[in-house]
Amino acid sequence: MHMEVESNQCYINQLFSQDQVLSFEALVQLKNSVIGSNKQKSNVIIMGIVPRLMQLLLDGHTSVELLTEAAVVLGSLAKGSTVHIACLIDSDVPPVMIKGLAHPNQQFVEACLRCLRSVLMSPIAPVTLIYQDETVIPHLIHLLPRSFTTQETIANILAHCCRTMEHQMTLCSNGAIQALAPLLQTNNYKVQMPALKCCTAMCYQNPHVSLLVAEASFDGRYVSDSIVSLLSRDKPLEMQIAAAKCLTYMCRAGSVSPKEPCVVYKALPCLVCMCKKDKDPTTRIEGAETLAYLTEGDAELQRTAAASDHLISMLAEYLKYSHYRNTADVKKLEENERIRKDMVYAAFLAYASISANDEDIRKKIIETEGLMDTLVTCLANGSMKVCLASVRCLHSLSRSVQQLRTSFQDHSVWKPLMKLLYNSPEDILTAASSTLCNLLLEFSPSKEPIMESGAVEMLCSLTRRDNPALRLNGIWALMNMAFQAEQKVKSSILVALGTDQLFRLLADPDVNVLMKTLGLLRNLLTTKSVGHIDFIMGVHGKQIMQAIILILEGDHSPEVKEQALCILANVADGDAAKEFIMSNEDVLKKITSYMVHSNVKLQIAATFCISNLIWNEKEGAYERQLRLKELGVQKLLQQLLGTSDPVLFDKVKKALQQFS
Repeated sequence: MHMEVESNQCYINQLFSQDQVLSFEALVQLKNSVIGSNKQKSNVIIMGIVPRLMQLLLDGHTSVELLTEAAVVLGSLAKGSTVHIACLIDSDVPPVMIKGLAHPNQQFVEACLRCLRSVLMSPIAPVTLIYQDETVIPHLIHLLPRSFTTQETIANILAHCCRTMEHQMTLCSNGAIQALAPLLQTNNYKVQMPALKCCTAMCYQNPHVSLLVAEASFDGRYVSDSIVSLLSRDKPLEMQIAAAKCLTYMCRAGSVSPKEPCVVYKALPCLVCMCKKDKDPTTRIEGAETLAYLTEGDAELQRTAAASDHLISMLAEYLKYSHYRNTADVKKLEENERIRKDMVYAAFLAYASISANDEDIRKKIIETEGLMDTLVTCLANGSMKVCLASVRCLHSLSRSVQQLRTSFQDHSVWKPLMKLLYNSPEDILTAASSTLCNLLLEFSPSKEPIMESGAVEMLCSLTRRDNPALRLNGIWALMNMAFQAEQKVKSSILVALGTDQLFRLLADPDVNVLMKTLGLLRNLLTTKSVGHIDFIMGVHGKQIMQAIILILEGDHSPEVKEQALCILANVADGDAAKEFIMSNEDVLKKITSYMVHSNVKLQIAATFCISNLIWNEKEGAYERQLRLKELGVQKLLQQLLGTSDPVLFDKVKKALQQFS
């Protein structure tokens, strides 16, 4: 290093000269010394050259040749390591490069753009910098068509700096789509690729921008058609997958239909092809992840993907990935482990997506050799990222009645799943609790051991979370747990949940939480044993009736009020519990008013409630019939015989038959 410093000292001294000719000559030598050498870049930075270059750039008297050469050297330093880029960022190089874009000299502007591109494409890029001054984005878009260099650098800058919806809207409102459209039609990869990536970044989860991209055109050709053309097999793999990703984002954002040929016959097969074993790991990972996102919400695309080119077995190969097996190189081993985890993550995401709606697909996936063992291992010992994908996969597979009874039980899936419900991040907790809801269904063999492992308290705690998805999963799981459960289980749920929390859930702003809470009450008051209804109403009857009245009097949808009336019908099916309704004239009047409601489902529920109250075989039926006759219920039922709804007619007929 001492020899290198001495050999460089001459032109270093010249660089600090006031003679701009000498400074220029020094910069040329400096540029040549740092090209392709990270070691020389480090030496230059250590010797304090960056502040001198900044001084030249900020000096209003510096010649344009010297300005350009200083920007070129900084651009070369920006192509070094992240340590070098961090030094440039700390020295405020990016803002000075942005300022340089306003210069009238094209060569200097292009040198500034090349430096900016290298800095802003790095992992530590200060991407918000180009949005801080609202004149920067329109100026970049104004510069974009000037030359090949401006097209390539600016497209890359915009693509890498589009990270949020606000960024997307800013680019869109400043004409980025129209500016990028011609670039997609060029035959130059270095321009097409960043333009495509920028369109992709702008479309992600943004329906408005996606629609504008789909409708945009240049020279008589739609932008979407230009993107489809980039899926051609003669294009580089990176371009094909980027085009498929762009169409995927447009499809998910609603601007392209999942039934469009460009999705079904172009994007989807391209992504499946990228999952093949002959592709490099990075391509295979991106292919599977994008395929998972494309198919996530569409059952037909899921079926098409699953039937394509042995996809299920191709994804199984991801779970066996291993490279550099016989090496002591620590870096290679670490890289291998990172790729292995990413492969497993991508495979489970894809499996989760394609198995979301189809029983045959689930069966094929579960029958894949070693899959369930790998899933359970990843649940217990995987990284957070892999664990999340594993749970999502498990959630899709748990929708299978057959698999809940067989594979899930054989592998005791519920054990690692239960552990995840304690101290996991919210995304894992949400997916795990969703899966638990399925494992608590009546026909699942896992239901009993889950209940015995202290699940009630844990699920009740979920209902108290701020996250509505967790509240929903908590109450949903409790609802499933209560279905046809023993009296002690039902009582433990009510005690653990508490009256105050029950009322909070019934007033929840999320209607799904409210509906599942009513579903829980309905299951707690089922007719597996009349004694259950009487016991629970004997302990909690006053609070339950208050809750039902609250719903019936509230501003709720017919679906919500139907659930409340069904709960009253269950109460009416008890023996002693009937008195909670019969002794409350307000409740009786509410039930009769719903018998003549405009919504037939509410009429059916109210009539069913009346039928249970006056059922002949129950003790005290005659007295209850007389009381309801006084309220005009029998006449209402006779009027309802004229209904055109067959279900309501049947309920009315049965109710009238009970009157002595």
